[in-house]
Amino acid sequence: MWDPDKYLTFADHRSRPFHELVARVAAEAPRRVVDLGCGPGNLTEHLARRWPAARLEALDSSPEMVAAARERGLTADLADVREWTPEPDTEVVVSNAVLQWVPGHQELLRRWVAALPEGAWLAFQVPGNFGAPSHAISRELAGLPRWRAALGETVLRGADTVLDPTGYAALLADAGCAVDAWETTYLQRLTGPDAVLEWISGTALRPVRAALGDADWAEFRAELAGRLRQAYPVRADGTTWFPFRRVFVVARTATEA
Repeated sequence: MWDPDKYLTFADHRSRPFHELVARVAAEAPRRVVDLGCGPGNLTEHLARRWPAARLEALDSSPEMVAAARERGLTADLADVREWTPEPDTEVVVSNAVLQWVPGHQELLRRWVAALPEGAWLAFQVPGNFGAPSHAISRELAGLPRWRAALGETVLRGADTVLDPTGYAALLADAGCAVDAWETTYLQRLTGPDAVLEWISGTALRPVRAALGDADWAEFRAELAGRLRQAYPVRADGTTWFPFRRVFVVARTATEA
């Protein structure tokens, strides 16, 4: 279950990559713009303002997120990106921090490109920090006998969850696209006690939260908090530096010569 309020706690940090991604999409007057994984809709509103004449398609797999997007007045629908297929007039597809949740999404990208019209834009961004201490420490804790028994088959994603920019660029170039791929590590300055724990509780730790009851979840968080404080010490002013790597890709399908 996604919690829109917790997700928006760090809205500024989470929205910056979206804006930097979409800035590289040079579409002028697309007929249809699709936001795959629209979340609570705060960023989808930006797409609506940029391309006001386009038909806007907003999709998310979370009922809570879809409800939050609809409260903003957006026409949002519940859908699984693995089952989505572009309509013939789809000329911009944006997917912000979604594909890391989809195993085998490389094949999904190939399928989308094959279905998109000539000159269409596909832009996506995924976290690239699965090898960072925040995630490595979480996996280490979840793998201890006490938590492995409680979590059952729950698996926290590893460093091979996403490709690097070269991997995505090669994949999409082989599919006939012109590709712009890059990565950025943001040095995020978070505020509040156990800020890194709060950050990952709204995203990476969702599978753990779903698998544990309230008491076990509180205990897991307490154990993890102490470990994260060592990896990400709190400064004297109460802030914490949290480096966060992201991978960006903007691809355009082939056009007639």
